[in-house]
Amino acid sequence: MKIDRLIGILSVLLQEEKVTAPELADKFEVSRRTINRDIENLCKAGIPIATAQGSGGGIRIMDGYRMDRTLLTSKDMQMILAGLRSLDSVSGSHYYGQLMDKIKAGSADFVSGRDSILIDLSSWYKDTLAPKIELIQQAVEERNLLTFQYYAPKGKSTRSLEPYYLVYKWSSWYVWGWCTEKRDFRLFKLNRMEALVKEDTTFPPREAVPMPDLSDEKIFPGGIKVKALFTRDSQWRLVEEFGIHCFTEREDGSLLFTADYTGKENLLGWLLTFGDKVKVLEPAWVRDALVCTAKNMIELYDTKNCE
Repeated sequence: MKIDRLIGILSVLLQEEKVTAPELADKFEVSRRTINRDIENLCKAGIPIATAQGSGGGIRIMDGYRMDRTLLTSKDMQMILAGLRSLDSVSGSHYYGQLMDKIKAGSADFVSGRDSILIDLSSWYKDTLAPKIELIQQAVEERNLLTFQYYAPKGKSTRSLEPYYLVYKWSSWYVWGWCTEKRDFRLFKLNRMEALVKEDTTFPPREAVPMPDLSDEKIFPGGIKVKALFTRDSQWRLVEEFGIHCFTEREDGSLLFTADYTGKENLLGWLLTFGDKVKVLEPAWVRDALVCTAKNMIELYDTKNCE
């Protein structure tokens, strides 16, 4: 819409010292002629815009101009407050709450309506998670090395990290940074980190810091094709964890489940949570592994009677 584009152009001009018409045309995916007409319309609306041709020229708002009203709408502010409220749910400090108070105080006259989005990122581990998040935030801002004990499937190790990003994904918190031991960028899960320390040692930021690849294909590459029969009362879990199309209902009411799974240990652990409500059909090695686990459990508990 034209009005949205005009507001967008004005927002850019308020943030940038100077911008060119080709840059605006590329950003808003319109022609340069359209941008020129938009600039004329902004001038007619009373916005003091100056243009200069040639090398070093461009479009800018004249010095000394300011807007008394925010460009954000009431809905925009509600979304911002919802985001801040979600971060406050895992914060170990009062920073986000104080920031929300500041925003509300300056925009109470046009923020209307009740909150329609409530996001709570806290978990059962909030007491231990919030201090880690706060410490990592400080380390990212101040460029301090982090050291910690990390518990991975291969065992416990001591790590040193140049932290760059805090990441919330797959209902968990992670830190992304340069691991000095592996000499590469790594993603570490906060719940597996213990004895976390922000060292006095600082590090110069690296020139090229890649964003972490958080795609499901990267983290959960699949590779194990599973086929299993589940009892009907397992339906809700299958829908929640894999979606409605992961199974077909058979005439006897059982659910024929097919999916690609990643990681042997994760797969076996997941299947065991269903107890006797699942029968694996394929692959054969998964059936064998479950049988061995069941036998070991029987020997561990040394019981002969099952009710």
